[in-house]
Amino acid sequence: MTNKKTEALMSTLKNEEVAVIHSAFEDTPRTVALVKVDKSLSVTEKLEIAFTKTNSINDAWWSNEDVTPMFPDGACRSTSTGDMVLVGNEKYKCEMSGWSKI
Repeated sequence: MTNKKTEALMSTLKNEEVAVIHSAFEDTPRTVALVKVDKSLSVTEKLEIAFTKTNSINDAWWSNEDVTPMFPDGACRSTSTGDMVLVGNEKYKCEMSGWSKI
């Protein structure tokens, strides 16, 4: 039988947060979300999850599970080409097709 503390510890050991940074249309880059991803995934998989979870498809993206919104306004645009994701201490830019390491 597990309790909430054990579940939280297991989640911390299994997962990490990546930061989604909007910079494509802004004057200054700003972090708009933290997205929880499985640590065992490849960097590309983590980037794709962060991108998908910060795009509004059926609902506002900030309502998605494993997403912590970090923007001050009532709404925020979806992640687009030109935006970035920070995985650990490495930053990646969303390109028209795929990602480039910055």
